[in-house]
Amino acid sequence: MKLAPSLSARLEFLLRVTEKECAHLLDTDQRLFGDLFTIEDAQKIASDPILAERLDAFVSRFGRLQDTVGDKLLPALLTALAEKTGPAIDNLDKAEKFGFLESVDTWMEMRKLRNQMVHEYIEDLAVLTSALCSGHNLVPMLIASARKCTTEARRILAA
Repeated sequence: MKLAPSLSARLEFLLRVTEKECAHLLDTDQRLFGDLFTIEDAQKIASDPILAERLDAFVSRFGRLQDTVGDKLLPALLTALAEKTGPAIDNLDKAEKFGFLESVDTWMEMRKLRNQMVHEYIEDLAVLTSALCSGHNLVPMLIASARKCTTEARRILAA
């Protein structure tokens, strides 16, 4: 099946963006979680601007990659596969069936974690620490999902 030029261009753009976002998230994840992130580390955020920036970068990059893959790349990929796209949950279900992501439930858990990391850390450092560590543990799955989607998109573009 020949893709419309606009869809090909969109997929190529999203491939480039997704690859950059994966690299940036992995870099920030490594710098923030070089050691175990603890409540004691979280207590230093107010007095350590470098740590605060790393934390903000991790949360932003984690959320951005999830948004790019789930809200942009996945619908474009499904369209390229001649699949009807719909609400995000339906697209995620299709992505799970195609093997692009491990689990819709885990993807939704990542979404909740992202919101928790963004909104809770000012008030409750224990919640922040827990959410950050959970997010860190999910980075490999998020990266794997992004790479499965980009691999499939490259296959389609090469056909």
